[in-house]
Amino acid sequence: MKRFVEGEDRRQAVLLPKYLDDYVADDNPVRVVDVFVDELDLHELGFDGIAPAATGRPSYHPSVLLKIYIYGYLNRIQSSRRLERETQRNIELMWLTGRLSPDFKTIADFRHDNGKAIRNVCRQFIVLCRNLDLFSKSIVAIDGSKFKAVNNRERNFTSGKVRARMQQIDESIARYLAAMETADRTQSDVAEARTSRISDKITKLRQQMQDLKAMEQRLREASDGQVSLTDPDARSMATSGRGTGMVGYNVQTAVDDTSHLIVAHEVTNVGNDRNQLTKMAGQARAATGIENLTVVADRGYFKSEEILQCDEAGITAFVPKPLTSGSKADGYFGKQDFVYVAEDDEYRCPAQQRLTWRFTNIEHGMTLHCYSSSACTTCAIRKQCTSGKQARRIKRWEHEDVVEAMQQRLDHHPEMMRIRRQTVEHPFGTLKFWMGATHFLMKTREHVSTEMSLHVLAYNLKRVMAILGTAVLMQKMRA
Repeated sequence: MKRFVEGEDRRQAVLLPKYLDDYVADDNPVRVVDVFVDELDLHELGFDGIAPAATGRPSYHPSVLLKIYIYGYLNRIQSSRRLERETQRNIELMWLTGRLSPDFKTIADFRHDNGKAIRNVCRQFIVLCRNLDLFSKSIVAIDGSKFKAVNNRERNFTSGKVRARMQQIDESIARYLAAMETADRTQSDVAEARTSRISDKITKLRQQMQDLKAMEQRLREASDGQVSLTDPDARSMATSGRGTGMVGYNVQTAVDDTSHLIVAHEVTNVGNDRNQLTKMAGQARAATGIENLTVVADRGYFKSEEILQCDEAGITAFVPKPLTSGSKADGYFGKQDFVYVAEDDEYRCPAQQRLTWRFTNIEHGMTLHCYSSSACTTCAIRKQCTSGKQARRIKRWEHEDVVEAMQQRLDHHPEMMRIRRQTVEHPFGTLKFWMGATHFLMKTREHVSTEMSLHVLAYNLKRVMAILGTAVLMQKMRA
């Protein structure tokens, strides 16, 4: 008797189950995809091709192609060619589509032509989650992360890159010309062949120089000083590693701290997060329906105007203030060492002297009040405060009390930063793990937003299935 589990003979006739449905378990996630799409009003969401044409070859119903894509992103299959192969060999997809197998061009065109409708499907699932009371608390964490675009770094140009490349070409041409002079002094067949090769290289380098000069003109006309040739909307962005960067998009997300569902997301091509707080907080409130919303973000989102807008909108923000003052770095007292006395509208310096209001001016659209003290010139610790001959000046924004109130909230609730880290960073890690080492497959910000919506929809589907279970979720969808 053999001590291994034996397989069946490939040539042995077997009686397969009579129905394709027998191959798919009742708790299989593919059944959730089927129910979810069947319950959607695809015409209201904006899908093309709901009403079939009277003539011509019959088309695939949009629900079939939408099911293929949702299943694909749930199982880390984003390529239209791979999805075509899966429809021909994957029993779950055969069950889901009724054994239909669209070609890859049909699958790809559906994603390209129905971007807005697919994004609406992602929002519709958030509405379903809200109806299921999955957003029980009022805390939302906001963060952004860089995702690679299809554009290679060599196909992205900035003024700095062009200048560096032109300098390299000048040095290469000078080196080749010197090599040609050396070869000319050597009369031989080898030297003649080498001179010919070097001459070809110099011709190519000079052509590259002409192309770079033309690119300089395009850069001067570009609004943000960048040009990407493959994906015109992709931008070069710095990443967390020192001296590193990528050409891609900055994806913003707002994540509920209870269910860890991505309640709102947006694809941007701006490398920093400073202007994203109010926009993402507003989208999160609209998605969750929570009026008294609390948002948590890291110090990259700090901007005084954004904090004020959140306060005026009734949104409570927790954003740590970065220490950007150069005084502290130079060994002098920083602004945080000066205490504001609201009752007297003055500051108290480390030497316990009063800094009173002197004048008001406007800088970068912000109204700033300036405070200083006449005792500064005779102060014993003046060298620790300023190196100038004039008195130390402290500037205060007219709405600085809003920023100070937020700092007090952070001082009383330091755990908010831990909540932010535990809430919003995990979804990004999961999405990037699903994508692997690859990049977005589509070009331009609009189509990349469609692709990101499919990723987010797949993530949220898995989260809700883990929270409620497939059977309960399907029951709620049908209700």
